[in-house]
Amino acid sequence: MRVPFFARAAVLALPLLSISLPAFADIKIGVGVPLSGRLAAVGTQLRRGADQAVADINAKGGVLGQKLVVDAVDDGGEPTQSVAAANRLVTDRVAMVMGHMTTGTTMPAAQVYADEGVIVITPSSTSPELTAQGWDTLFRTCGRDDQQGQVIGAYLADHYKGGKIAIVDDQTTYGKGLADAVRATLKARGVPVALNGTLTAGEKDFSSMVTRLKSADVDAVFYGGLYPEAGLLVRQSRTAGLKAAFLAGDTLASDEFWTTAGAMGEGVMMAYNADVRQSPAAKEALDSFRKNGGEPNIFSLYSYAAVQVWAQAAAKAGSTDPKKVAAVLHSGQEFMTAVGPVSYDAKGDRKQNDYVIYAWHNGAYAPLAK
Repeated sequence: MRVPFFARAAVLALPLLSISLPAFADIKIGVGVPLSGRLAAVGTQLRRGADQAVADINAKGGVLGQKLVVDAVDDGGEPTQSVAAANRLVTDRVAMVMGHMTTGTTMPAAQVYADEGVIVITPSSTSPELTAQGWDTLFRTCGRDDQQGQVIGAYLADHYKGGKIAIVDDQTTYGKGLADAVRATLKARGVPVALNGTLTAGEKDFSSMVTRLKSADVDAVFYGGLYPEAGLLVRQSRTAGLKAAFLAGDTLASDEFWTTAGAMGEGVMMAYNADVRQSPAAKEALDSFRKNGGEPNIFSLYSYAAVQVWAQAAAKAGSTDPKKVAAVLHSGQEFMTAVGPVSYDAKGDRKQNDYVIYAWHNGAYAPLAK
């Protein structure tokens, strides 16, 4: 039987009424940092950087026409919690993760991301061991301990070669790794270490170590560890009358160090990347931060850059597929970020290295004059 035209048209139209075009879903950007516990001050700054980067990228149209949203999880600054945080972010189907803060938390979490094929870009985990694992999905916007260890060791060798140098670490992956890098540099320069010692992260009374440092009459102390213990060690040492110079790694680029050490932190030195806040590359990001909460901590710029790097790579890949994005990141091309140009070697380490020595003065730090 022949169906009348108007009837056929009605039949053909019916399926169309039940079809709706799929809407673009938001792209989730995972953030795994300590938002509670003793490292929360820096963790909060790292999240602030990711939040601002997402806001700025969305204001320019997002990534591949899709809006980014932040999915933040508190890892407490603890390795076991970082694994739980990583599993949560993987379950949430994030496109990438900005995190984690320390090597001790990034290492176990990165294994989860590698197993699940999720890209992770850490803004502050500096151990060479991370990128030695061979994970194609791991990158960082910061430098490495062996790089800053060379700068610190060279400074000690140049200024304290004839004196007594002590090296103390907190036995964490970060602290011991950095201390070992400083020792290696001093050894290569023919400079002996007069005293080696260890502390335990989380402790608050370092009187026995202070006594050892005073008894050895050291001229300079390098501390490999995080800012809470560094502030306490400096404060207790100065209170006890120890006049030795203090140096540490990039973890001291936190206002919380000065909050803990107070005026006794005057003159304490640290290694960190060249101050990107003075670079034209950071101007746009800094303007955004200042309009939304004031001056950022320098850590915020490195987490901001982590999101920028991923967003640019995804745009160039034309996809958020981790394999395609990772291939772009490994291609050697430069990505323009708030911390300057970023490009990666085969391991996922930055090719750029610009560590310098800073000193704390009156509650702020600035590069030492060359």
